[in-house]
Amino acid sequence: MRVGNWIHLCVDMQRMFAENTPWHVPWMAEVSPQIIELSSRFPERTIFTRFIPPASADAMPGMWKTYYEKWKVMTSEYLPPELVDIVPSLRKLVPPARVFDKRTYSPWIDGRLKAALSGDNVGSVVISGGETDVCVLAAALGAVDFGYRVILLKDAVCSSADQTHDASLELLGDRFSVQVQIMETEKWLSEAGQSEYRSRRR
Repeated sequence: MRVGNWIHLCVDMQRMFAENTPWHVPWMAEVSPQIIELSSRFPERTIFTRFIPPASADAMPGMWKTYYEKWKVMTSEYLPPELVDIVPSLRKLVPPARVFDKRTYSPWIDGRLKAALSGDNVGSVVISGGETDVCVLAAALGAVDFGYRVILLKDAVCSSADQTHDASLELLGDRFSVQVQIMETEKWLSEAGQSEYRSRRR
């Protein structure tokens, strides 16, 4: 497989999902070693997204207001600001890794991420993080719509709901099989490492 120019989009590996909050994702601890390994080996290719809650429900439009009326304790009015940041094991990689903040599940909505990747001439997006059935799914489908080749690392994505995690992997690997490749992190690291070695020898 030809690796080409790629970036690692690490979705929402934040303290508010790793620690004891109403949005805690227990499986995050299980996928962290794979994410740390990939991010540490290629920090200059890594972008960490952060899902940023509003100050209050009233600050958001439409059904987002209803959403945060349900999750009032997760607005910045109540949530300690340090919990919004990415976990310390990944934060130390910034820079050269980059951080991209978003208000919605998808990181593609306002066009800033696409513009940044266009400048880097990126052809493939490697996705890790959480949650598989929410923000990871939105990130993957947005990348598909923009024409990127998507590599989803199945042992480096997680959810708080096992059934919809499994269903999302099946959906992406089956219905989007031409545009999305489901892969183990170790296999991707091997292929990316070989590509980097060949590039340096040219």
